[in-house]
Amino acid sequence: MTQHSQETVIGRITSVFGVKGWLKVYSYTDPREGILNYPDWTLVLNGKRIPARLEEGRRQGQGIVVRLKGINDRDLAHTYCGAEVKVPTAELPALPEGEYYWHQLEGLDVFTVEDECLGVVDHLIETGSNDVLVVKSNKASIDQRERLIPYLPDQVVREVDLVAKRMVVDWDPEF
Repeated sequence: MTQHSQETVIGRITSVFGVKGWLKVYSYTDPREGILNYPDWTLVLNGKRIPARLEEGRRQGQGIVVRLKGINDRDLAHTYCGAEVKVPTAELPALPEGEYYWHQLEGLDVFTVEDECLGVVDHLIETGSNDVLVVKSNKASIDQRERLIPYLPDQVVREVDLVAKRMVVDWDPEF
């Protein structure tokens, strides 16, 4: 198995756009156009890793459309639909203190302010008003429930310790 340096998924190719090989991309970056700042992509599709070079891209409605080097017809472009777009994590800009990338929060153990374990952050979902932590139970959790906890720093999320892989939330376990 080859070892890959740490990578972060920054988007997903959803469909073809037009007949000249352009692709629609769902960008996970904020703002959406941020995905266009990374010229060298690794596409991951069905377990295969495909290096790709961003030639050009732009905002199109709510999404992003791109042209990748060497893809210049609709049929070839179609073979890339569904691929995840990854870039080396080291290329991501540093965030201000107290802000985190989703991939940094995934896998953190979640405890209440009373030190009860609720489980582990499985993933986050975007709801529009605020992001939501999906917390799944683990061996240490107080029960086997999955919880949806709003990601509201200071209000709900009281502490994030990436080194200890731990998050403290002000959340009623009954909720």
